Parts: sequence; structure tokens; C-alpha cells
Amino acid sequence: MAVKQISILLENRVGTLIEITELLEKYDINIRAISVSDTAKFGILRLIVDQPEKCAEALQKENLTISAADVLAVALKDRPGGLSTVVRLLAEHGIDIDYAYAYVSHTTADACVVLHAGDVGFAEKVLLENGVKLYSEEEVYGA
Repeated sequence: MAVKQISILLENRVGTLIEITELLEKYDINIRAISVSDTAKFGILRLIVDQPEKCAEALQKENLTISAADVLAVALKDRPGGLSTVVRLLAEHGIDIDYAYAYVSHTTADACVVLHAGDVGFAEKVLLENGVKLYSEEEVYGA
């Protein structure tokens, strides 16, 4: 139940984000979740979009440095401790979380956190075996 995340390496300067968002608009690609991290010179823009293959093709056409990765879209009860339950479960199985970011969907009552782990397949197995809901591609892309 992994979903595709597109990561883009960007120069850290004013206007870069608008260039990317306008490019996605031009190709009729809708952003579902977004995360930006930066250093002094470069940033990494991580996106969950409704059409990941089309997005990758469009960005490559523009000569942008991109990568695609499998991530898990984890449903969380929107209450105190919702995230710690999932994080504890992964830690108990020796699964390290590389990064995480959250988003809210208007189509579900639960919150959602996007997780990337060193072994996404094992993390997926552990979560599913312990009753944690993972959103499917259809639920995330079509939300």
C-alpha cells in the first residue's frame, strides 16, 4: 500500500517554489501533500500528487533533478497519542523513520502522516499486522 512521493532538488532562492507550483498547474497535477526542507544553498521539495508518473515526466522535461520513492500514508486517530502509537510500534520492530510529514484530507475523519523508512516494505507489514490503516494510492491520489 505504498504511495509514490516525488522529490525535487531545488536551488534555495526566492521564486523557486512558485516556478514548481505553476509548472504543476500547467500540467494539471494536483498536490496532495507537500514538505520542504532546506540547507543554505539547496532544498528538497517532497510531494505527493494525484498523478505521480505524469509529474515525474513533466519535471524531467524541465531538466529538474528528481527522484521517486515509496512512502506510507498512515491513518492516525486525530487525538493525543495517535502518532506516538505508530512510532512506538515501528521502533519496537527496529524500524527507523527517515522523515515524516502530515497532511489532512477532507475525505477522511483521520489525520494522515507520510512516513519514509529504510525498509518501507517491512514497515508496511508491521503496521498492517498490528491493525494500523494505511491509505491506498486511490485514497491518496483521488482524495
